Amino acid sequence: MKLLYVLCALCGLIVGLIVPARALDREAFTFTNYDLNVRVEPEQQRLAVRGRITLRNDSASPQRSLVLQISSSLDWRSIQFDGKPLEYVDHEYTSDIDHTGALSEAIVSLAREVPSKGTVELEVGYEGVIALDTTRLTQIGMPEDKARHSDWDQISKSFTAVRGIGYVAWYPVATEAANLSEGNSVPETVGRWTVKHVDTTMELLFESTAPGPIMFSGAGGLGVVHVDPDIAKVAPFRMVRPGVNVPTFVIANYQTLTKDLITVEYLPGQQDAAETYEEVAVQIDVPVGRGPGSLQILGLPDPDASPFVTEGMLLTPLKSPLTNEAELSLVYAKARRSVVAPWAWIQDGLAHYAQAAFIEAQQGRQAALDYLNTHKAVLIDAEKQIAGKPGDRESTRSLINAPDDLYLQTKAMDVWWMLKDMVGNTPNEALFNYQVAEDKEPAYMQRLIEKQYHRDLQWFFDDWVYHDRGLPDFRVDSVFSRPIETGGFLVTITIENLGNAGAEVPVTLQIEGGSEIRRRLEVHAKSKNSLRIESPSAPRQVIVNDGSVPESDLSNNTYKIETQQKKTSD
Repeated sequence: MKLLYVLCALCGLIVGLIVPARALDREAFTFTNYDLNVRVEPEQQRLAVRGRITLRNDSASPQRSLVLQISSSLDWRSIQFDGKPLEYVDHEYTSDIDHTGALSEAIVSLAREVPSKGTVELEVGYEGVIALDTTRLTQIGMPEDKARHSDWDQISKSFTAVRGIGYVAWYPVATEAANLSEGNSVPETVGRWTVKHVDTTMELLFESTAPGPIMFSGAGGLGVVHVDPDIAKVAPFRMVRPGVNVPTFVIANYQTLTKDLITVEYLPGQQDAAETYEEVAVQIDVPVGRGPGSLQILGLPDPDASPFVTEGMLLTPLKSPLTNEAELSLVYAKARRSVVAPWAWIQDGLAHYAQAAFIEAQQGRQAALDYLNTHKAVLIDAEKQIAGKPGDRESTRSLINAPDDLYLQTKAMDVWWMLKDMVGNTPNEALFNYQVAEDKEPAYMQRLIEKQYHRDLQWFFDDWVYHDRGLPDFRVDSVFSRPIETGGFLVTITIENLGNAGAEVPVTLQIEGGSEIRRRLEVHAKSKNSLRIESPSAPRQVIVNDGSVPESDLSNNTYKIETQQKKTSD
């Protein structure tokens, strides 16, 4: 009987622990401000952080507990409210938003409930080591040497570079678990974080025990502090929108080259490549914004490392001559500095669009379309995954709040390309008038473009930006031609859009003799539209879409007129 009582008591304890865990909303709070003192000790690979964080309850109900997460290689030392310790339970929480594949999670019991939209300020302390760690990649089967080229974050005596959310949780975050083996789980989790923290601010005071400058990716430019190595270095930095811009710090014994607004920081043995990078970076002209701001290019020690771009900073291997991929990284980094916006679809979308526009300027339109088409699988796969799933996809996956970084960037790139085709060139005149301080609502950019080009674009922004209505699906519904008395043919082409999103799509009429006539036609969702073309010779084939508009089905885009006429005569 005593054993039965003990078992019942244990069951009650387990239930008491499990139920709250199930009810725990890890993403209930938004981190509105970080005010942290960050001490880096490269000789020990050590990071120690003390400071304050402010959180806002963005859930619909009051919250008595909250979650704080840091990398599993770091340990919580203190969590306080108003100078008094709070009770918390910390444990390892499996998640691939950190390079270790896990987080050190603290479930904190608050002194009182925080109402919906209420805020709470906590004092926190944590410390530990940040070594190069490829666990999350090797455990899904990636070879160790390849994984090192991707997850190169580390604190070390010779080189320190640590990226934030999605790479290393070196500042407190709170997300649901993400797994690299589960499709888009990681980018979707990071994407939700990005959307929630678009207005967050970060105040940091860095201190390092190693020689060399402390560099941090900051809004409005890169903060670089050079201090005598014999003096303890303390450097203040400020960053806004650490959701959109990944907070990244670097400490290394760099040498510096500077020309115009480009600064190249290079390691021993990289000087020749650094000079090449500087020359190419200065010459590259990006077709967006008012002109790029300052850009810091930092050499990575691994010659095969994957490049990375955040606010004002490009971390990349320095090689000479530059590869095509390296040039595109420079284009993206410079373009991202040309237009600073509170919406990721504008800033990131324009930066990715600039890469396609750069290819078009260098190699022609078809090469640019080929580049765009290599990314379209992301959108088509997303359509297949979303189909049949419940939920309001129109609002939850719009470009205003898309939860998937890769999905957002790809679709936004296509949106800017389509706008370019619709208005005749990059909508740069409108971007010249763009003022980030005035961009308080989603329709601001739409109104700028409409005013500049005198076009009603409400339908386009409704389908592609403000809502996620999927992709169009164009087909040639019919083609009729008749001879003209003066010679030639009048060809009437009707295009049907079977999809739920409209677009202005190119239509190509191929005629006898091998010539082509191209026109553009606006076809809204679930509708048809027609155009007439005067052709000097008999029509042979019609093709709708040249690859510039993403659509769900490309198998029905060609209409062979000779085949159709033969079937009719039979």
